[in-house]
Amino acid sequence: MPAEARRGVVAAAGGAVWRTAPGGGLETALVHRERYDDWSLPKGKLDAGENALAAAVREVREETGLDVVAGRRSLRTRYTVAEGAKHVDYWLMQAVGDPRDFTPNDEVDELRWLPLDEAADLVTHEHDRAVLADLARPDVPRVPRLLLVRHAKAGSRSDWDGPDDERPLEAQGRRQARQLAEVLPVFGPVELLTAARVRCRQTLEPLALRTGLPLGDLPELGEEEFAADPEAGLAVVERLLAPRGAPGVSVVCSQGGAIPSVLVALGVRWEGTRLHPPSAKGSVWALGGRPGALSADYYRDLGPDPDAP
Repeated sequence: MPAEARRGVVAAAGGAVWRTAPGGGLETALVHRERYDDWSLPKGKLDAGENALAAAVREVREETGLDVVAGRRSLRTRYTVAEGAKHVDYWLMQAVGDPRDFTPNDEVDELRWLPLDEAADLVTHEHDRAVLADLARPDVPRVPRLLLVRHAKAGSRSDWDGPDDERPLEAQGRRQARQLAEVLPVFGPVELLTAARVRCRQTLEPLALRTGLPLGDLPELGEEEFAADPEAGLAVVERLLAPRGAPGVSVVCSQGGAIPSVLVALGVRWEGTRLHPPSAKGSVWALGGRPGALSADYYRDLGPDPDAP
């Protein structure tokens, strides 16, 4: 039975889309839904078996016609609808490319770009104001610059007769790699780099095929290499986190012995009793900013959302 029917949960996702106004400052896109006669942030329900992040970008593109790249994870809003308890996961999204004239569609009949304070006055629902307030925060970057990927599941080291550097992905790991290739393009990858292990390279190969980007080597973030010279590895990470003129992210596939150490060095902390932040196989950390002003979103699994129908 679908999770939505079993639990009485309506899962949706959307985005707070932003751009820099011609005179400076931020503008955001609001949509008017004729069916409800309200002004809101673009959003919509998850399709069957869909990942929430992928759904958020899809819905924004469908309702607004805008090209966007995903940024920092924003808020989850909750409220009650006729079908049950509804939650909406939001991401900040940057509008990119040439702006196009808005074309009304089945759900949205008008789109407006407004400064954030005017948008907060216009939106109908209080939960949208909370998301706009998050968009306006000056202390946390809106966009990631680095996706730090733990390689997908590989076969057991004890069952592998060859050199460990050549241990390949297992069937589940290949599925995880395909899931990464389906979702990570929403961040606008501009560079793909991998530690010198077959399982790391195989994790990003489907993404390289999907994006057409070459797959480069980054030995400094291999497990053994990082342990031998952490300063060199951290210098690479700081370079990849540096601001750049255009939107987009560098994607780096590394190992479980390196990623948590990098995160701790950057000041990332995890709630609870864990000494180090988690780094499950096939997981992704989306990082932006610098220590002291860092955004760090953890994606444990980029497969279907558990609340998708």
